[in-house]
Parts: sequence; structure tokens; C-alpha cells
Amino acid sequence: MAIVFLIAGLALLALAGDGLVRGSVSIAQRLGIPPIVVGLTIVAFGTSAPELIVSLEAALRGAPGLALGNVIGSNITNTTIVLGLPAIIAPLSMAERGVRGSAIFMVAISAFMMMEASDLMIDRWTGFRLVLLLVLYLLFSARTAYLNRQMVVEEIEGAMLGLPAAIAFTVFGAIGLAAGGKLTTEGALGVAEILGLADSAVGLTIVALGTSLPELAASIAAALRRHAGVAVGNIIGSNIFNILGILGITALVVPLDVAPELASVDIWIMFLTSFALLPLAYTTRRIGRLGGVLLTLAYCAYTIVVLSHGMAN
Repeated sequence: MAIVFLIAGLALLALAGDGLVRGSVSIAQRLGIPPIVVGLTIVAFGTSAPELIVSLEAALRGAPGLALGNVIGSNITNTTIVLGLPAIIAPLSMAERGVRGSAIFMVAISAFMMMEASDLMIDRWTGFRLVLLLVLYLLFSARTAYLNRQMVVEEIEGAMLGLPAAIAFTVFGAIGLAAGGKLTTEGALGVAEILGLADSAVGLTIVALGTSLPELAASIAAALRRHAGVAVGNIIGSNIFNILGILGITALVVPLDVAPELASVDIWIMFLTSFALLPLAYTTRRIGRLGGVLLTLAYCAYTIVVLSHGMAN
């Protein structure tokens, strides 16, 4: 039943997250809210809602390892397999406008998270600072969003629904996220118990991959359409929101104890995989097929090590 709960929860999170975004974006458009504002707020928050709900639910249930593992694992997943598989299909451009600045900011906040976690606690004060940085980041992004307005407009137009349908999608999304978060957390904790894994190991691998599947599907679809360059910016933005939004909001609600191994190993791996993007952004400015293969293999190796080590303990 734990496995059924986990799979059902992840599936419900994906469906509910998509429903929330489509419904709320359509309502916002009908209210005359500018597309750029919608893209920076509703779309950004909605697409990361599954990770946020899982981390909040885990923290409230006294499983900080699962909550933190979800954030750390999602970022590692994004910078390895979510970039790697699309790059195998078509090379990813690192020359998109704003990628360099966003990559530097992602590395900086990853380093900040690493320093805060070294005390083995992420408290409400740290959560407040992370959320404040998120607000500043969104304000800064608003200044440059106009340059990418066509992409935002296309995304919003594709989600346009009639008002009754939009309201129904939004309500389903909100309820589905809550239910999916509970099922996923219940299932993840059950799987951890059955396999003898630490909560953090399940969060770093199974849950992180599950909540990152929408980003992976979107990146592969973009690569197949030969628009893979857009995926890099979206993934970097997702990583930034994972730390500032998901971790920040979760820590504001429930201070999180950090397991020593997370602080000394996994957060460092998250930082290093993020940092690895900087040389690409400033030199070759692309991730080729070979790079995609190496990133995918790196993810597979990391997952095997985490799960095998978790079972050994």
C-alpha cells in the first residue's frame, strides 16, 4: 500500500499542479492581470507547488529529512538528468538572455543554504531571509521579463479556459495538491520503512524524481521541438525557487533539523552540480550530447549510491 500511495500521490500532484496553473492563469487573464505578472507569480508558484506541498507535509509530520531531501534532490535531479536527457536529443544553449546571471544567483543561494545547514538547523529566521530573497529575485526578474514576453504569452494562451472550467480546474488543483501531498508523504515514509531507508534517502531520490517529472517532460518536449535552450533557464529558475520558495516557506512554518550527512555530503553535491553550469555558461555556452550523457550517468550513479548507502544503514 505504501508503494500504491506513493505512485498515486505523485500522479495526483502532477495532475493537480497542472490543473492549478491552467485554472488560475485563465482566471488571472480574464481579470486583466498582465501576462508577465502571471508568468512570474502564478506559473512560477504553481509549477513548484507539488514540491512545496510535499516538503510542508513532511515537515509537519516530523520528517525533516524527507522535506530537505526533496529540495536538495530536486535541484540535483534538475541539474543532471533533467538537463542531461534533453541534451542527448538536442544540444542545450546556455546563451539565452539572463542565463548567466541566474546561474550565478543559483550558485550563490546554494552556497548560502550550505552555510546555514552547517549548523544542522534551518530556522525561521533563515526561512524569512530566503523568502525575502525570493521577493527580491521576482522583482528583479520583472525588469527583464519583458524581453521574454512572447514565451510567457504563448504559455498563458495555451492554458486559456472558459471561466467555469477555470474555476473547476483551480479548485481541483488546490484540493488535489493537498491530497496528493498527504498520499506522497505517507507513501514515501512507508517505502522508507519497508526498505529500511532513511527518510532523506527517499526524498533525495524517489520523491525528488517524481516531483521533477513535469520539468523533465517539459524539457524533453522542448528538445524534440528544437527549443531546448529555453529549458536551461526554466530549470535554473526552478532550482532558485526550490531553495528560496519551498525551503524558505517550509522553514518559516516548521524549523528543520538537518541530518549531518545531508549537510556534509548531499548539499555539497547540490552546490557542485549547480556550480558546474557556470563554466558552460561562460565558455562553450552549450551542453552537447556528450555532456548530456555524462549528466545522465552522474544522476544514475548518485541515485544508486544514495539508495545503497541508505539500505546499508
